[in-house]
Amino acid sequence: MTTNYQVILCTFPSFELARQCAQNLVLQKLAACVNILPAMTSVYAWQGEIETAQEHLLIIKAQANYYAPIENWLKSNHPYEIPEIIALPVEQGLPDYLNWISSCHVSS
Repeated sequence: MTTNYQVILCTFPSFELARQCAQNLVLQKLAACVNILPAMTSVYAWQGEIETAQEHLLIIKAQANYYAPIENWLKSNHPYEIPEIIALPVEQGLPDYLNWISSCHVSS
Protein backbone atom coordinates (compact mmCIF):
# COMPACT_ATOMS: atom_id res chain seq x y z
CA MET A 1 0.00 0.00 0.00
CA THR A 2 1.32 3.43 -0.92
CA THR A 3 0.83 6.30 1.49
CA ASN A 4 1.28 10.01 0.90
CA TYR A 5 2.79 10.73 4.32
CA GLN A 6 5.66 9.42 6.39
CA VAL A 7 7.48 9.75 9.67
CA ILE A 8 11.27 9.71 9.39
CA LEU A 9 13.42 8.83 12.40
CA CYS A 10 16.96 10.14 12.76
CA THR A 11 19.23 10.26 15.81
CA PHE A 12 21.80 12.95 16.66
CA PRO A 13 24.58 13.01 19.26
CA SER A 14 23.63 16.39 20.76
CA PHE A 15 20.52 18.44 21.33
CA GLU A 16 22.00 21.46 19.56
CA LEU A 17 22.74 19.51 16.36
CA ALA A 18 19.26 17.97 16.51
CA ARG A 19 17.65 21.39 16.96
CA GLN A 20 19.63 22.91 14.08
CA CYS A 21 18.64 20.03 11.82
CA ALA A 22 14.98 20.28 12.78
CA GLN A 23 14.91 24.01 12.18
CA ASN A 24 16.60 23.70 8.78
CA LEU A 25 14.27 20.94 7.59
CA VAL A 26 11.22 23.06 8.47
CA LEU A 27 12.71 26.32 7.11
CA GLN A 28 13.54 24.61 3.80
CA LYS A 29 9.97 23.20 3.68
CA LEU A 30 11.25 19.65 3.51
CA ALA A 31 9.29 18.78 6.65
CA ALA A 32 6.12 20.17 8.20
CA CYS A 33 7.12 19.39 11.79
CA VAL A 34 10.06 17.85 13.60
CA ASN A 35 9.86 16.65 17.19
CA ILE A 36 13.03 16.21 19.23
CA LEU A 37 13.00 13.54 21.91
CA PRO A 38 15.83 14.33 24.32
CA ALA A 39 18.39 12.21 26.10
CA MET A 40 17.66 8.65 25.15
CA THR A 41 20.19 5.85 25.48
CA SER A 42 21.08 3.88 22.36
CA VAL A 43 22.81 0.49 22.51
CA TYR A 44 24.11 -0.74 19.16
CA ALA A 45 26.73 -2.83 17.42
CA TRP A 46 29.42 -0.84 15.64
CA GLN A 47 32.62 -2.15 14.09
CA GLY A 48 32.52 -5.37 16.11
CA GLU A 49 31.85 -3.70 19.46
CA ILE A 50 28.72 -3.01 21.50
CA GLU A 51 28.41 0.74 21.98
CA THR A 52 26.22 2.84 24.28
CA ALA A 53 25.53 6.51 23.55
CA GLN A 54 23.24 9.31 24.62
CA GLU A 55 21.33 10.54 21.57
CA HIS A 56 18.41 12.76 20.60
CA LEU A 57 15.74 11.38 18.28
CA LEU A 58 14.16 13.46 15.54
CA ILE A 59 10.64 12.52 14.47
CA ILE A 60 10.21 14.17 11.08
CA LYS A 61 6.72 14.48 9.54
CA ALA A 62 6.57 14.96 5.78
CA GLN A 63 4.91 13.96 2.56
CA ALA A 64 6.34 10.69 1.25
CA ASN A 65 7.62 12.28 -1.97
CA TYR A 66 10.00 14.43 0.15
CA TYR A 67 11.91 11.40 1.44
CA ALA A 68 14.79 11.64 -1.08
CA PRO A 69 15.58 15.33 -0.46
CA ILE A 70 15.28 14.82 3.32
CA GLU A 71 17.61 11.81 3.18
CA ASN A 72 20.12 13.73 1.06
CA TRP A 73 20.01 16.73 3.40
CA LEU A 74 20.45 14.55 6.48
CA LYS A 75 23.37 12.61 4.96
CA SER A 76 25.10 15.86 3.95
CA ASN A 77 24.64 17.52 7.35
CA HIS A 78 25.00 14.63 9.79
CA PRO A 79 28.14 13.99 11.86
CA TYR A 80 27.78 10.17 11.81
CA GLU A 81 29.47 8.05 9.16
CA ILE A 82 26.22 6.09 8.76
CA PRO A 83 23.29 8.01 10.25
CA GLU A 84 20.04 6.35 11.20
CA ILE A 85 17.49 7.47 8.60
CA ILE A 86 14.38 5.30 8.69
CA ALA A 87 11.03 6.18 7.10
CA LEU A 88 7.75 4.73 8.34
CA PRO A 89 4.55 5.12 6.32
CA VAL A 90 1.60 6.89 7.89
CA GLU A 91 -1.31 4.53 7.26
CA GLN A 92 -3.95 6.73 8.87
CA GLY A 93 -4.18 10.15 10.43
CA LEU A 94 -6.49 13.01 11.19
CA PRO A 95 -7.33 14.40 7.72
CA ASP A 96 -6.93 18.01 8.88
CA TYR A 97 -3.45 17.23 10.24
CA LEU A 98 -2.40 15.43 7.05
CA ASN A 99 -3.70 18.35 4.97
CA TRP A 100 -1.63 20.68 7.16
CA ILE A 101 1.50 18.62 6.41
CA SER A 102 0.77 19.01 2.70
CA SER A 103 0.26 22.76 3.06
CA CYS A 104 3.70 23.17 4.65
CA HIS A 105 5.45 21.88 1.54
CA VAL A 106 3.86 24.48 -0.73
CA SER A 107 6.32 27.20 -1.75
CA SER A 108 5.42 30.64 -0.52
